[in-house]
Amino acid sequence: QVQLVESGGGLVQAGGSLRLSCAASGSIFSINAMGWYRQAPGKQRELVAVITSSGDTNYADSVKGRFTISRDNAKNTVYLQMNSLKAEDTAVYYCNGEVRGPYDLVYSDYWGQGTQVTVSS
Repeated sequence: QVQLVESGGGLVQAGGSLRLSCAASGSIFSINAMGWYRQAPGKQRELVAVITSSGDTNYADSVKGRFTISRDNAKNTVYLQMNSLKAEDTAVYYCNGEVRGPYDLVYSDYWGQGTQVTVSS
């Protein structure tokens, strides 16, 4: 089984910064893309940023220039550096990974449990 565990959420004032981490563990052969999603109260879950195994990245327009996604393949860990935070960034942030186990032929999606980010204005 595979687990994704997030950390780093919390309460921060507008304009501040937070760094989220997500470590994947368990029966892992390889990890393809890893990403961060968020869900605010009353809204659908949305993509924040994604990074491929080769380091290509993609960001939601709302976070471009403020957030940076990175990963450490040796540690099976993805990070999200969030700067210049705004009140509208308040949400539960979820980590996602496309993981293939040693006996799997295809990649499967795994999700973390979520971490709350609250930005006070």
